[in-house]
Formats: sequence, C-alpha cells, structure tokens
Amino acid sequence: MLKGLDPILNADVLHALKSMGHGDDLILADMNFPADSIARHSLYGRLLKLENVTAGRAAQAILSLMPLDSFAPQSALRMEIVDMPEEVPPVQREVQAAINAAEGRPWPMGSIERFAFYEAAKRSYCVIQTGERRLYGCFILKKGVLPPDA
Repeated sequence: MLKGLDPILNADVLHALKSMGHGDDLILADMNFPADSIARHSLYGRLLKLENVTAGRAAQAILSLMPLDSFAPQSALRMEIVDMPEEVPPVQREVQAAINAAEGRPWPMGSIERFAFYEAAKRSYCVIQTGERRLYGCFILKKGVLPPDA
C-alpha cells in the first residue's frame, strides 16, 4: 500500500500509466469486450485488469493520476450503442462524472461507433479490462501532459 495512490491501481496498471506518453490512448473495457485479443495488438501487448470494479470506479482511479489531453479535440470517447448512437446509458454517465470530477470542470466525451472502437483499440497504448458487467462500458482516454508547476 502506498500513500496517495488509489488502492485499486495494481503495479501493472501503474507501470502502464507511467510508461504512457502524451497522446497515447488507454482503453477502459468492460467484461464483454474482446480485451485479450485486442490487447495483443496494442503497444503494451498484453491485457491489464482492474477486476471487481465498475468502469466508473476504474476511471476515477486512473484519472486521479492521468491527465486528459487538452490539445485533442476529443480526449475521451465512449463506445456508441448499436443503432442508438445518441443514447448515453448509466455506465457512460458514471464515467462522464468521473472525468468531470478529475478535470475539475465539464469535459464532454465524444463517441465512436462500435467497430471503429475495436480498430482504435488495436492502435492504443494499452487495454485495461474492468469488472464492469453493464453493456457499453468501453472508453478511450487520451493521456495529456502535466505542466511544470503541477
């Protein structure tokens, strides 16, 4: 146990977060996402897990350490519901709340079609699978920078 670190963040996830650079994408995936096969295509090359936590709780922990990219037009994306791209289910609203809290202001998420999400995930830095069982609990988070005074 370390002071100041969210206890759900394990050593593997902390290593990936520290290793990522500005503009690298992190995939936060639910239990139904083909996480292992997609993670093999990622730069990190293997699946990371935050088991037994929801997507919202995982986002809260990750974003307590990782800033979002303020230079990108959309540094947080949610997977769109098939045939209902405008609908935002509770799991996605929870992650939106975690993003807003971490950034200290409203930080709207963009959206991405399901199969485009899979392709983007293959090009990501890493894939972290949560214990989220609700459908469409999948997100792309783009790492930002820490200013010199942070």
